[in-house]
Amino acid sequence: MDQQHRYDNLKLGERGAMISIIAYICLSALKFIVGYVSDSEALKADGLNNATDIVASIAVLIGLKIAQKPADHDHPYGHWKSETIASLVASFIMAAVGLQVLTESVLAMSRGAEEAPDPIAIWTGLLCAAVMFIVYRYNKRLALRINSQAVMAAAKDNRSDAFVSIGAVVGILGSQFNLPWLDPLTAVVVGLIIMKTAWDIFREASHYLSDGFDEGVIQSYKDAVMSVDGVEDVKEIRARNYGSNAVVDVIVLIGAEREFQEAHDIATRVEDELKKSADVYEVHVHYEPT
Repeated sequence: MDQQHRYDNLKLGERGAMISIIAYICLSALKFIVGYVSDSEALKADGLNNATDIVASIAVLIGLKIAQKPADHDHPYGHWKSETIASLVASFIMAAVGLQVLTESVLAMSRGAEEAPDPIAIWTGLLCAAVMFIVYRYNKRLALRINSQAVMAAAKDNRSDAFVSIGAVVGILGSQFNLPWLDPLTAVVVGLIIMKTAWDIFREASHYLSDGFDEGVIQSYKDAVMSVDGVEDVKEIRARNYGSNAVVDVIVLIGAEREFQEAHDIATRVEDELKKSADVYEVHVHYEPT
C-alpha cells in the first residue's frame, strides 16, 4: 500500500467520524427532550453520554485530519500518531462523562423516585439503540477496511452507546412495574459501561503510544522474513506503530560467502516481502554474516 493510499484511507475515516457526530447530535437532543419530558434519569444519562460523544468524535476527526499532514522538519516520520492521540483524548472525555453520569445517578437514587417515567422513554431508547447499532456496524467495517485505530475506537464507542440505550430501556421498563428505583439504578450501570469503554480505548491507545506491539503479529513478520530465499535466520525483529502503520526493524543473518551486492539484494527482498505480504509501512533491514 503506497503512502497516498494510506492518506486516502484517513480521508475515508473522516466520513465515519462525521456520521458519528451527526448521529450523536440528533440522538442526544432527542434523549434530552424525551428524558426531561418523561422524567427518566436513565434516558437523560444516556443523552449526556451522547452529548459528550460529540466532543470525542470531533477529537477523532481532528486527529484524522492532522494525521494526513506530510512529514516536516519537526515530524520527520509524519503525523501518523495523531490518530492514536485522538483515541486517547476520546477516552479521557468518555471517562469524564462516565464519572458525571455515575455521580448524578447515585444522587438521584438517594433522593428516591416517586413515579415511573413515561413509556415514551422506552420507545425512544429502542429507536436510539437501533440507530447506534447501525452506525457501529458501518464504522467497524470502515475501520477494518482502512485499518484505523481512531475509527475503531469510534466504533467501540458506538457499540457501547447501543448497549447503554438498551440498558436504559430495561431500567425504564422495569420502573413501569412499580420499581421506579430501577431507572436511576440503570443510569448507574450506564455510567459504569461508559467508563469501561473509556478504559479499553485508553489502554489500547497508550499501548500503541508506548511502542507496545502484538507478539503474534511480530511472529508473522518473522515468518514472512524467513520465507525469503537467502535468509538463514532472523537475529532480531522489532516493530512499532505510527498511527495505524507498522514500522519494522529487522536484523537478518545471511551466509558469509555471499557477495555484498547479493546480500544487499536479499535485504531488499526482505523489505519488499514485508511491505507486500504484511502491509508494513516502513522496513529497516540490517544484515550480518552467519
